[in-house]
Amino acid sequence: MRLPDVLAQRPVVLDGGLAHQLEAAGHDLSDALWSARLLADEPAAIEAAHRAYYEAGAEVAITASYQATYEGFARRGIDARRTTELLCLSVELARRAGSGLGREVWVAASAGPYGAMLADGSEYRGRYGLTVDELERFHRPRLETLAAADPDVLALETVPDADEARALLRAVRGLGVPAWLSYSVAGGRTRAGQPLDEAFALAADVDEVIAVGVNCCDPREAAAAVSLAARVTGKPVVVYPNSGEEWDAGARSWRGPSRFAAGQVEGWRAAGARLVGGCCRVGPAVITEIARELTASD
Repeated sequence: MRLPDVLAQRPVVLDGGLAHQLEAAGHDLSDALWSARLLADEPAAIEAAHRAYYEAGAEVAITASYQATYEGFARRGIDARRTTELLCLSVELARRAGSGLGREVWVAASAGPYGAMLADGSEYRGRYGLTVDELERFHRPRLETLAAADPDVLALETVPDADEARALLRAVRGLGVPAWLSYSVAGGRTRAGQPLDEAFALAADVDEVIAVGVNCCDPREAAAAVSLAARVTGKPVVVYPNSGEEWDAGARSWRGPSRFAAGQVEGWRAAGARLVGGCCRVGPAVITEIARELTASD
């Protein structure tokens, strides 16, 4: 069944932080390419991480392409042809990991923001000094490649800036693959400081967008954001916060206490959330708890 059709019937469980699971398995992700490096160096590790989340109860795997871009790979001497292969491989690995489970699962091809390619924490700030047209030109080639790999949905995720959202929404038009749009937020606004209701409204009339919401934000931001996204857009809401710890871009590490509790999920579901999971620092054990919460509320 197509994922949009399922969302009309019930909530769907997303996976957790891919990097978290890879690090737990002993992989060093301190590289500027983050988990995308393993697409080239150790793809079996990515497949195993996806499989761990599926086995934990996730129904959607988000691919390892968040930080995989033509520009980022080019800095490592990887040419455009090989980058295309690696982007397609990210979808294939997630698809393979879900085979043989005896239940239906889906693949979301991740497209992170421009700031993820910079690997300097810019995805938590936005305001890159680029125009919407320039951002669209950056995103479109990767989105075309990912769409050609036949994922079930494109995950336009961790978007910090309404201008970048405009670019992404232009870039997905005509690709033939549905998408969700999720912002990273703080203080009830985009990370770039724009009103969140205006940011959500950009996607309200975009037919390609099947869900709108937030990810990689403090879990305490989620309830209000879910309610607002549902009210402003009338679309299903996607929500997958991080653990509530804070990313130190200079030290390339997470700091502070975890604030993610699966008990929060019922409130998100009641407010309109239909795609629910976790982002950075949220592992398989929490995804299992989320799956139980959503099953109990059906």
